[in-house]
Amino acid sequence: MKICYFQDTDTLYIEFRPGDITESRDLDENTILDVDAKGNVCAITFEHASQRTDVSHLIVEGIAA
Repeated sequence: MKICYFQDTDTLYIEFRPGDITESRDLDENTILDVDAKGNVCAITFEHASQRTDVSHLIVEGIAA
């Protein structure tokens, strides 16, 4: 899992699994869901992230070994 915040575009990208994205679905005008050929969610993108999320504070729990 990878989380990237791009301050210059105020975009938050969360990758749940690497893979070939076959479709990007607009959930709303500022949220994009990326899925693979099997329909598995691979990533989600939030535009205007600082207004819609708390990008300044990240808590990570339950890390798998």
